[in-house]
Formats: sequence, structure tokens, C-alpha cells
Amino acid sequence: MSASPDATRKHSYEAGKLAKRLRRQVGQAIADYAMIEDGDKVMVCLSGGKDSYTMLDILLSLQAKAPVRFEIVAVNLDQKQPDFPEHILPEYLSERGIPFHIIEQDTYSVVTRVIPQGKTMCSLCSRMRRGALYQWAADNGVTKIALGHHRDDILGTFFLNMFYQGSLKAMPPKLQSDDGKHVVIRPLAYCREDDIATYAEAKAFPIIPCNLCGSQENMQRKVVKRMLEDWEKSHPGRSETMFRAMGNIAPSQLMDRNLFDFASLGAREGGARADTHAWLGGSDAADND
Repeated sequence: MSASPDATRKHSYEAGKLAKRLRRQVGQAIADYAMIEDGDKVMVCLSGGKDSYTMLDILLSLQAKAPVRFEIVAVNLDQKQPDFPEHILPEYLSERGIPFHIIEQDTYSVVTRVIPQGKTMCSLCSRMRRGALYQWAADNGVTKIALGHHRDDILGTFFLNMFYQGSLKAMPPKLQSDDGKHVVIRPLAYCREDDIATYAEAKAFPIIPCNLCGSQENMQRKVVKRMLEDWEKSHPGRSETMFRAMGNIAPSQLMDRNLFDFASLGAREGGARADTHAWLGGSDAADND
């Protein structure tokens, strides 16, 4: 039974609102962090998942009316996973007339050989994938590398680092690689995952599942994701509040001595200051007379 005209119109209206919201959020992120400049060649890293498809689609829609001219090339890394449908991405990109390149590198065999069964493969896999993408970018005049991480990825990474690494850091919307040769951008930084999933479904993107890590249900990231989902159910809007907090930092209210000079705070001019060894050794001012 086909949908009624009213239902069809409502669905079309909601889909249009969602598309407009995502375009606005991506455009805002690009503007806020100066992600794309005139003359850029943007390499959109396309995995075949909902996030990267959405990122590519939104960037293409913005490109037509952008205040600057920039080039887009979609790049996929074929990691030679068993039963990977190699034809899907080339067919999709060719049909849409999108410039693309497929990098073929058997990282799957390396990761599965090095990492014991049942252990998390993400760290090694991501390093090898990043290396291959960076090399292609360097060889082909790419000025910006676009990754499909969204708001919930960024928030989840923040808690992963806090809980398991003892540091307050996440995925910045824009960063420079350690060697200074590449600039990485995350245009979906302001976008919610559930919005992206709805958009991808409406667009009927040909999703390709990742068999390498998708079965690792006990990964720390999935534990954190469930925690955040539970918080959001109990307290709607909490995720957005926490996300905003990452852009509203008060260094003087934390404890990082590299970000704020606590030692000089309230110090008297000319006052003597004992060093760490003196404090730990129990020395006092009398010992220095």
C-alpha cells in the first residue's frame, strides 16, 4: 500500500529540513575553523559508511554556492578485506560524476596477523590507513584531508581519553599532522550521528559495512557510546551541553600548569620560592639562612 499524499509531503518536508540543518552545521563548522580556503584541493576520505557518504554529499552541495572555489576528490582505501564489494564505490562515484581514486593496500592481512584474535584492531588499522591516505595526499597536491567524524565521535573520544588515558583531549575540528605536512578537517564536527543516519537512509547511500572492526562489540569506544546514549535518554540535551563545553574552556579553573601560570598567581614581588625538591625533602626557609 502506497503512502498517502499527506504522508509523502510530510516526509519530503522533514527530509528537506534535515538536509538544510546539516548543510548549515557543516557550513558553520567550516567557517568557525577556517577549514576550506580559496583554491583548496579537498580529499574526502570515503570509507563507504554513512558518515563519509554524508560528508561528501553535503560538501558537494555546499561547493556549488560556496564563497570560495575549491576542488573535491573522493579517495577510498581498499584494505583488501574478505568479500569487500569493490564495485560499489566506483559505480556510485562514476554515476554521480565525482572525481575519485581507489588506493589498494592490504592492511587487513597485516592487522589480523599482528593483533591477537579478540583484541582491538582500531589503533594499528587507523595508523596504517592514515599513512596510506597521507602519502596519496602528498603525492597529489591535496591541501585539506576531510574525515567524517561527527559530534558524537568527538564527544566519545573526549571521554575515552579522560577515562583510559588520563588526559582531556578529543578530535579537534581541524588539526595539522605531526610532521606539519597535512591539514585534517572534520566538516561534520557539529552534526549529530542520528541526523546523519537518517540522512543516509533517506539518500539510500550504498553502505559498505566494515568487517574488520565492526564485530568487536566490547571495544572501549562502544562502552562509552552506550554510556552517552544512556545519559541522553535520561537527560535529553546533555550531549549537546557537554559538546559545547569543549569549546568553552577556562584554563585557570583546571590544573594544567602548561596552560595557566598558577605559580605566578598571587605571588609577591621579590618573594622567595622553594623548588619541588625542597618541598619534598622537607627543607624550610631556616635551612637556607
